[in-house]
Amino acid sequence: MTALFRHRLIGSVNGYGSLSARREDSDRARQPVLIIHHQRESNPGAIGRALQVKGYALDIRRPRYGDPLPETLSEHAGAVVFGGPMSANDSDDFMRREIDWLAVPLKEEKPFLGICLGAQMLVKHLGGDVDYHRDDQVEIGYYPLEPTRAGAELLSWPSHVYQWHREGFSLPSGTRLLAVGSTFPNQAISVGPAAFGFQFHPEITLALVYRWTTRAAFRLALPGAKERSTHFAGHIDHGGEVQSWLSRFLDAWLSRSALSEQESALGSVEG
Repeated sequence: MTALFRHRLIGSVNGYGSLSARREDSDRARQPVLIIHHQRESNPGAIGRALQVKGYALDIRRPRYGDPLPETLSEHAGAVVFGGPMSANDSDDFMRREIDWLAVPLKEEKPFLGICLGAQMLVKHLGGDVDYHRDDQVEIGYYPLEPTRAGAELLSWPSHVYQWHREGFSLPSGTRLLAVGSTFPNQAISVGPAAFGFQFHPEITLALVYRWTTRAAFRLALPGAKERSTHFAGHIDHGGEVQSWLSRFLDAWLSRSALSEQESALGSVEG
């Protein structure tokens, strides 16, 4: 293992390695997936678990606390930038560095996925805007999701997704709108052959629902936020569907081939 992975490199855990070892392509070494977090206690939830089941190690870094970002993704299968309580509009040095760094996966056309803040950072990198809702509404809890025509032609989508955000993003030039919501219309975008941004949180687990609604319970009083009990009920109703969808999405995203072919056919169609 090169010095590039001196950071927190996590392989298969909790017995998932034995599942991935039985996959037909288990004999082929997989590059790790770069995971970028913005808080010390953050974890990649269902996304991390799904990647490990598929045989990918996780190279977890926190640039906010001094971890370097790689100059190239040639030694990574892809990169996921997660969310956080900060804003993509913040002037902190780490925020500007991360937004500028997104040129690496975009130029190299490596699989990139931005979640919530990560999607907003992608939009900022592409010249778009990130802002609050005009009526100060938020999305906190489970909300319906509707694919656009372009999104439905690309892949199937869950009916409801978990949200935790106060800001939304615009559609920069060259992006494709894949899914929409009622309060914040732009929910899922793609750009190029393998870069995606989701406003929602497909990594959510029951444990994360409990943690977020406990540690940030004050946000449940914001206009538009769902009552705490509905977060758990919503996860019971929709969590399984989201995690099944997530597994299928990650397979296509990391292979790039299936999504790339359909992206080329769709061209620049939006909506």
